[in-house]
Amino acid sequence: MSKPFHPAHGDPVAPALRGFARAHADLVELHEDPAHLVARHRAPGRRVGLVSGGGSGHEPLHAGFLGRGMLDAVAPGKVFASPHNRQVLEASRRAAGPDGVIHVVKNYTGDRINFGIAAERLRHEGIEVRRVLVDDDLATESDETATGRRGTGATVVVEKLLGAAADTGLGLDELATLGEAFTAASRSLAVASRAHTSMHTGDPSFTLGAAELEYGVGIHGERAARTVERPSTEELVDRMLDELVAGLPDGPDDVLTVVNGMGGTTLLELYGLNELVGAGLERRGLAPAGGLVGTFVPALDMAGFSLTLTRTEPAWKAWWAAPAVTPAFPRGTENGGTP
Repeated sequence: MSKPFHPAHGDPVAPALRGFARAHADLVELHEDPAHLVARHRAPGRRVGLVSGGGSGHEPLHAGFLGRGMLDAVAPGKVFASPHNRQVLEASRRAAGPDGVIHVVKNYTGDRINFGIAAERLRHEGIEVRRVLVDDDLATESDETATGRRGTGATVVVEKLLGAAADTGLGLDELATLGEAFTAASRSLAVASRAHTSMHTGDPSFTLGAAELEYGVGIHGERAARTVERPSTEELVDRMLDELVAGLPDGPDDVLTVVNGMGGTTLLELYGLNELVGAGLERRGLAPAGGLVGTFVPALDMAGFSLTLTRTEPAWKAWWAAPAVTPAFPRGTENGGTP
């Protein structure tokens, strides 16, 4: 059993939010009733506010991407749970620009419902709203999955590109169309060798043998549809790339990559994976347009990783390379390369 270092009593999210706001007081402002965070700085030409949110346990998503060049406000839910619609409403009111607000929503039922209720109330108040639904997870691309692909690692890509585009002064409908294009061009896949630790029991939320791997795991600790015999890392990355590239829409040969740790994976491993991804893409005739390596969308302390590919239009490269001043997005990406 492994007991996490949370305060002894009560919900761990509230003190974590206060600690996050204390650590990044120059960039973010915390409002506790209802809980939401707001960026202190935004580009003066931005006409549309960008709001996202979702369950806690995926840090730095989403609050780590608050700030100039990315998000304007975030609604954080309980661990692995959607934020309440009142949180989304208050965050959106504070973030809305003169042209309205865009909600960046991961494709989960609770998020869709609560962001949808908030959007209805905002429109009743005269605030225009559009939704960008992120649905990039190949593991749930099936006719048997009623909700469609889950929203996972591509959320970071969408928030970065959309934030940079918003800073150029684009309007609500233009940004909504772009956001839909960003997510349509993105596919992700995640694997795990060990489940995350249950905060209630201290045990892994599911068990795997030493030679087993969950292939297609979710960011809330959902088990994959397939438990497979663990191949070599080289074989695993090659298999994942085959599926991801096949799942991408047609388009340019340039791709953005995100090699993302699931919470219990070291940077030593992730950089090695990034080398395999880069070499694998080159063998497939694809060119890197930029990338990220690190832990951006974890599932608490799960041991595993996800890969995200985004087929990139030429105009998107400048938005990816644009500086972002946030707590967690790497600031050294002005050249569009992997930090």
